[in-house]
Amino acid sequence: MAHVFFTQQLARFTHVPQVETGAGELRAALECAFDANPRLRGYVLDDQGHLRQNVVIFIDGRRCLDRRRLDDPLQPDSKVYVLQALSGG
Repeated sequence: MAHVFFTQQLARFTHVPQVETGAGELRAALECAFDANPRLRGYVLDDQGHLRQNVVIFIDGRRCLDRRRLDDPLQPDSKVYVLQALSGG
């Protein structure tokens, strides 16, 4: 099963579940996490369902290719990391 992990930065705002999923594509894996915590969706996706500008996702060490469709394929043992950019000085 693929695993989805969220940065601890997001945990400051809402519960960030670690998800195991049999999903074959990134969007479906994210939906599993959103099912566990619907509030998380607003921190990751914008109102059009696209990846927010301050969020990046890595699948098995590679950046996701399409921030709109989120249709990158997942392998059964994929590791997906959802990261929120930090700002400050």
